[in-house]
Amino acid sequence: QVQLVESGGGLVQPGGSLRLSCASSGSIFRINTMGWYRQTPRKERELVAVITSGGSTNYADSVKGRFTISRDSAKNTVYLQMNSLKPEDTAVYYCNADVQLSLGIPFNAWGQGTQVTVAS
Repeated sequence: QVQLVESGGGLVQPGGSLRLSCASSGSIFRINTMGWYRQTPRKERELVAVITSGGSTNYADSVKGRFTISRDSAKNTVYLQMNSLKPEDTAVYYCNADVQLSLGIPFNAWGQGTQVTVAS
């Protein structure tokens, strides 16, 4: 029904930058909140950043001032610009979208995840 496809992950040195993208497709009437989460083998999945349909944003304390979430509603795409990356940012990053399907049914979708590794 809804597919989220992430891209942009990879290996980067500490202090470097990456930009993640997540494109949504399917029987979508409207996308409400979109967000990025991350998970490591030692930690549960945690919120990184979210953005509402109105453009309001919220960030985890650990990424404030370094990461920026944005969205292109015309393209049903959300982005995560990650600057000043640290080794502790290493994780699998997942895209999430809270959508309303074409029949008015609410649906929560997850992407397949993209690996971000910060190492020298």
